[in-house]
Amino acid sequence: MFDSLQQKLADGLNKVQGKSRLNENNIKGALKEVRGALLEADVALPVVKDFIAKTRMRALGTEVSKSLSPGQTFIKIVRQELEQVMGRANESLDLKARPPAVVLMAGLQGAGKTTTTGKLARFLKEREKKRVMVVSADVYRPAAVEQLKILADEVGVTAFPTDTGAKPEAIVTEALNEARRNNIEVLLVDTAGRLAVDAEMMDEIQRIHAALDPVETLFVVDSMTGQDAANTAKAFGDALPLTGVVLTKADGDARGGAALSVKAITGKPIKFMGMGEKTEALEPFHPDRVASRLLGMGDVMSLIEDVERKVDHEKAKKLATKVQKGVAFNLEDFKEQIQQMKNMGGVASLLDKLPGGGQMMAQASDAISDKPFLQMEALINSMTPQERRNPDIISSSRKARIAKGAGRDVQDVNRLLKQHKQMAKMMKKMKKGGMANMMRGLGGMMPGGGMPPRF
Repeated sequence: MFDSLQQKLADGLNKVQGKSRLNENNIKGALKEVRGALLEADVALPVVKDFIAKTRMRALGTEVSKSLSPGQTFIKIVRQELEQVMGRANESLDLKARPPAVVLMAGLQGAGKTTTTGKLARFLKEREKKRVMVVSADVYRPAAVEQLKILADEVGVTAFPTDTGAKPEAIVTEALNEARRNNIEVLLVDTAGRLAVDAEMMDEIQRIHAALDPVETLFVVDSMTGQDAANTAKAFGDALPLTGVVLTKADGDARGGAALSVKAITGKPIKFMGMGEKTEALEPFHPDRVASRLLGMGDVMSLIEDVERKVDHEKAKKLATKVQKGVAFNLEDFKEQIQQMKNMGGVASLLDKLPGGGQMMAQASDAISDKPFLQMEALINSMTPQERRNPDIISSSRKARIAKGAGRDVQDVNRLLKQHKQMAKMMKKMKKGGMANMMRGLGGMMPGGGMPPRF
């Protein structure tokens, strides 16, 4: 996420490292680099000008703290100004209204409204423990109605049936009444989109808004459209009382222009980011955490939350007990670790949230891939239960059979067995020497220390 902007900001900020004090001369070059990085990231020009002016004024008027170097002080200022541009803190949905609280989803066609509606339904059901109903008001695209029904079934929420021959405002009014009868706490309303803003679309969504009087009106926008996302959000904001923005496809956005422009141009907070295609891939937008990622400081809080939510704690506890008892770490355990990592979003997602992870990915981009892990998992799946539990019995003939079953070569099986032995040694170190020894061992799996071999 925002890899390109992150790297260019790092290049600019490096220009003030090692300076004895902050002055106009030594921040000039850094600010020029930062300005260029923001413009290249497609951040709106007025936002860039305001950001640079405020950063310069604060940097020149700041007394350097005794506990921070001038370079650290400058980075702290840039971070705080980035947070200010994006909105000081996460703003959650206001669902305190008398049930059902209505959330209206608006945006252009192709921005990801329907998918985001499904993701938000899952988020509210699982994390907020709400009873949720979804309804599509898109009478022009039966496929969108069917897609929302499929998503609702997948995440386990109610989908109100849409009669595509009825008027959108009549559909949503009926859905609202049904939600009331069934004690639904949140009603999510997906609306029709167009390829561009037009009067007909705005008139229709205004009628829907009037019929529902929603507590939240969210503008869903593709973050990869850069500052155009902010301009389109403003157009919708002029027609509707927007309460917030959802940025979709943020995981594929290397620039970050939308994230840094939307709040400043519309005055509306970014409430969520779509971080992938799966229904669980929706994250609350935390400006402070995004600012940390942009400056290469990682996002440890989000990583901790991911561990709490996505790691199977029963399986992790079982493995820890096994290790403490000195029971051998076998290939079934190894497969469990690969699956846990996949649940966390894979190698790139983990590194993106670790301090310095962005630079690590930039330096070893070819080596950072989930593909080797997936191929190792395929090889383990090609083994018998006995072979997984006792890898020492895997002879040459067994290796040939395993490789053929996974569509790989025998040398790939050899690499897997070698990697497993390294992990088994690591687990022994964890038992004998504690976490410090284990972390030293894990260094061997990171870029530069030898990532899992490429298959």
